[in-house]
Amino acid sequence: MKKNKYIKVWVYTILGIALLSCNRKADTKDIADAKVQKTGEFWYRQPAKEWMEALPVGNGRFGAMVFGDPSHERIQLNEDSMWPGGPDLGDSKGTVEDLEYLRELLKEGKTHEADKEIVERFSYKTITKSHQTMGDLYIDFEGDKNIKDYRRSLNLDNAVVSVEYTADGNTYTEKVFASAVDDVLVIELTTTAEKGMDLSLKLDRPEDHGHPTVSVSALPSGELSMKGTVTQYGGAVGSEPHSMDYGVDFETRLRVKHESGTVEADKGVLRLANVKRATLLLAGATSFYHDNYEEQNTKTLDAVRNKTFEELLESHIADYRKFYDRVTLDLGGKELDSLPTDERLARIKEGNDDPGLMAKLFQYGRYLLISSSRPGTNPANLQGIWNEHIEAPWNADYHLNINLQMNYWPAEVTNLSELHQPLFDFGDRLIERGKITAKEQYGINRGAVVHHTTDLWAPAWMRAEKPYWGSWIHGGGWLAQHYWEHYQFTGDTAFLRNRAYPALKAFAGFYLDWLVQDKNGKWISVPETSPENSYIAEDGKAAAVSAGSAMGHQIIAEVLENTLSAAKDLGIENEFTEEVKQKRKDLFPGVVVGEDGRILEWNHPYEEAEKGHRHMSHLYALHPGSKITSADKEAFEAAKKTIGYRLEHGGAGTGWSRAWMINFNARLFDKVSAEENIRKFLQISIADNMFDMHPPFQIDGNFGYTAGVAELLMQSHEGFIRLLPALPANWPDGKVEGLVARGNIIVDIIWEDGKLTALALYSEQARTCKLWYDGTEKEVQLPEGEKVWFGPDLKKE
Repeated sequence: MKKNKYIKVWVYTILGIALLSCNRKADTKDIADAKVQKTGEFWYRQPAKEWMEALPVGNGRFGAMVFGDPSHERIQLNEDSMWPGGPDLGDSKGTVEDLEYLRELLKEGKTHEADKEIVERFSYKTITKSHQTMGDLYIDFEGDKNIKDYRRSLNLDNAVVSVEYTADGNTYTEKVFASAVDDVLVIELTTTAEKGMDLSLKLDRPEDHGHPTVSVSALPSGELSMKGTVTQYGGAVGSEPHSMDYGVDFETRLRVKHESGTVEADKGVLRLANVKRATLLLAGATSFYHDNYEEQNTKTLDAVRNKTFEELLESHIADYRKFYDRVTLDLGGKELDSLPTDERLARIKEGNDDPGLMAKLFQYGRYLLISSSRPGTNPANLQGIWNEHIEAPWNADYHLNINLQMNYWPAEVTNLSELHQPLFDFGDRLIERGKITAKEQYGINRGAVVHHTTDLWAPAWMRAEKPYWGSWIHGGGWLAQHYWEHYQFTGDTAFLRNRAYPALKAFAGFYLDWLVQDKNGKWISVPETSPENSYIAEDGKAAAVSAGSAMGHQIIAEVLENTLSAAKDLGIENEFTEEVKQKRKDLFPGVVVGEDGRILEWNHPYEEAEKGHRHMSHLYALHPGSKITSADKEAFEAAKKTIGYRLEHGGAGTGWSRAWMINFNARLFDKVSAEENIRKFLQISIADNMFDMHPPFQIDGNFGYTAGVAELLMQSHEGFIRLLPALPANWPDGKVEGLVARGNIIVDIIWEDGKLTALALYSEQARTCKLWYDGTEKEVQLPEGEKVWFGPDLKKE
């Protein structure tokens, strides 16, 4: 019986998914012709009452949140460059003399004074501005309807939000998608009612502290235009602002195509009467991307003038699926697809299991990355691109002490490598600003520094309202890991030469001049903090600034090591690489095990002021770093104790922190804790629309979860491919196709009863590959461009 089941799964895999998983660059036409299956769908029996119930669409730059209200529909609009401010707000505050003063304070044990002075001397306290909403499209339907059979859904397989219902015997539908190919948001409204629909369309945008932010007008062409300048006021509601920052200029343009009925403009509103089918086309452009953004909107809409809704949809699906279809994950549980998503979440909160929804949430992370990060766009921010605010929580900006990086953890391993590019484009801009900051602020001339937070304009400065929050210098050092990992996954030597090595060299150069020697001759980083955490100083009070920290030294070590590895692959050997080698050799260790068996967070065994802190920064070397592995038994066991201690005191309470914990569990091969934390993540941190809640909403938890699931199924950071390293017990049978291991190897895995039953590997180049599964190590040869199947004993089939 078991053998027959195995053969059935094997045949299904070969016949059903060989095309999509064997090659990460599958032919676009084949994908467009493939039948769209509703296997990855979130659906609901009611419209969204609030923003965290609405469903997201996006083309990387331009997107929306769809509420699905059949009477008063709201389509909240988003664009990734909607920021106040500009590139000329300065690069630094403070001097090299200020740096030396801080170091002297720490030598004298004056930690609290150092806390005060690092903020006063170096920090721009309120300079980072908030990403803003692009506004709203309101669709108001006239007449009361007796609505029945309502259904609202997001189909992950084709990136379309749909609303369907009946009223008085007639069918009504709404379909919404954001096309990257045509750069438009498309909304189709239809009815079978003989008299059609009567409705009005209005564009609007929230005020900023009582001040209007847009003007809306009907153009002679019959279109609606909403124009404005992104500003950020500094006054209270109803008062005159005491400061104002002007940012990008923008326009949102709405064009309507319709069948039957009429469309008329009336004081900035479009009124549709007796329309049976209407296609709404929205274009949004800003001065960040285009000097003449209004002309750009005209070009965009004119380019789709003669395209039908079906043609727009077909090209959208083909473009989207060339990314999405590269990876599939099946954990079973299809029988629960008949239940609405919010009801399935409620079941999990009641203690029930639902591997099928867990698999959908994995794919949702991939959907969100495809929808908020495309080549040529800005990188996904704290909310991706989806933000309804003028002043968003934490500014919906770029936090560099884990959040921005977590957004891109799934990019390589889940076969979305191209979507990593916006992070590198942004990183390159940060490096240029960071070189100025390093020179002016710290007197360092041969490198770049990037601090804790930044925004659209890529400032590298320090922004610290409190010493434990923001006075941190390793944002760039952490970003450097992504450059190196992209090369490790893709093997792209041109990228290594032109992008990765220059970035690594910039941050390595900064660290070479930043480090100081302690009394034992070890190079240490001073001043340091451990992100957003504090320790108990000798006087029993909390302090933040220190001489050395675990995360700082772990990042510095990683940057120096990766710089040397990159230089070696490029054949570079000079005075610079020799200095990197020597300072790495004598760098204070980043992983130090204390007397209690835990990894120290600072250079000394300080007590944490908050024992259950959400940041577990001193475990960077475990994940996303790769220094702590099972090969180092002491550090490996110390990492387990460190996590246990944090959780005992309430750690991992926020969504992104729980997602990070899942990745830790994977690296520690702790499938029991992984299952527990996945369940808690869905119970505590997931809203009905499947967005991660910090709370409030932060998208990093979605991306971190997707990366964590991939780590549970396959790892490649140790120099070999480790299969099913931490498979949760509640996923006994399943298959995953299209994951990517370092070296650009495509990995498909099938398992039954928690055991590997089949493995397929694909490499575009002939190569030797090392495998590990359940105590078995195997070295195999992979031919060029051919998928190779292996059995559970890792022997070729």
